[in-house]
Amino acid sequence: MDFEHWLAKLADFLVAAGVPAEHGPMAALGTVFLALTLLSLVVVALLLRRNLRSGKVRAEVTAEPVVEGSEAAAEVATEEVSPLEAAEAPVSEPRPKPEAVPEAEQPVNLFQRMRQGLARTRTSLVGRMDALLGSHASLDREFLEELEEILITSDFGMQATQELIQALTGRLKEIDQSQPGQLHRVLGEEIRARLKTGEPDWPTPESGPLVIMVVGVNGVGKTTTIGKLAKQFADQGKKVVLGAGDTFRAAAAEQLEIWGARAGAEVVRHAEGSDPAAVAFDSAKAAVARKADVLILDTAGRLHTKINLMEELKKVRRVVDREIPGAPHETLLVLDATTGQNALIQARIFQEAVAVSCIALTKLDGTAKGGIVVAISSQLDLPVRLVGVGEGVADLRPFDADEFVAALFAND
Repeated sequence: MDFEHWLAKLADFLVAAGVPAEHGPMAALGTVFLALTLLSLVVVALLLRRNLRSGKVRAEVTAEPVVEGSEAAAEVATEEVSPLEAAEAPVSEPRPKPEAVPEAEQPVNLFQRMRQGLARTRTSLVGRMDALLGSHASLDREFLEELEEILITSDFGMQATQELIQALTGRLKEIDQSQPGQLHRVLGEEIRARLKTGEPDWPTPESGPLVIMVVGVNGVGKTTTIGKLAKQFADQGKKVVLGAGDTFRAAAAEQLEIWGARAGAEVVRHAEGSDPAAVAFDSAKAAVARKADVLILDTAGRLHTKINLMEELKKVRRVVDREIPGAPHETLLVLDATTGQNALIQARIFQEAVAVSCIALTKLDGTAKGGIVVAISSQLDLPVRLVGVGEGVADLRPFDADEFVAALFAND
């Protein structure tokens, strides 16, 4: 049978199926054309599938291994995949990732964190000191006057600077001008003698939770410091309650709740504009009832010159002490290192108003005036318990005076 015979048979079939007799031959031709077109598409799809699979095999055999985290890996991750390839690609079990090979500087240890955080202060202070040594023929009075200026502009404060210069005057014979490291050593020893470090561990109350009351002006990083502290306590397995006592700043409680969720800590809050002392009362009650290990009280950021607001802080202290005898066990003043001598003024007034027991100095990595650490310790006799040297939770560090001096004068 030839093609015309099969075409006639198909036309008869279509007429029997309801196609008008006069259109039967044309319908048969259309049906044949449609069938051939579909067959061609199927063949093309099969060929594409075979080519894609063979291409993958060649790539696996010939391509160099892609190291996770490299530029090549980034390119592979962003390469587009066609819909056909996505549909046809076989599903495979995920391959186990190879163990990462530790680099020479990984992981960044605690000293390196401090060193990186003090980079700007070290460049400003030590770099200028070394340039000063090279520009003077001898370590004379003029040299000491210029060194005094460097220390003051690094925010060591007038009192601490004068003490350091006086001490250096009596030790100049120990310094070989051609060896800058000797000046670093002598000055580092004198700075260390004027630094006060908080106790390595937080107080342990005889009964009830440890209560930390956090104070400071707006914008210094109080809430962030509280959040990082809560996360650190939680990582130690401690149960933490946060008191949202900043009822004046818009969204302050919401911000604290975000940190509380990260740390797994319960947050006690009232409506915006409520009495902070009432929040402190309920927070203390909740911490005792839930047998929390730590209660951290946030307070409203306030100008240290506003007497009525400072009196409110005293009221909060009285309320907490009534509910948990001896509380707050620590009154932590948060200061912004970038504000320099203004931070020293804040510390002095807060210390007089609410018996500040220790300092948290934030944003130390964002300033070239890290000498404020020395000024606070020297002039106010207050220990610096915490320093912020970065954005991460681990970058809120317990302050260590030996580590601070070593990082300040570390060689690159």
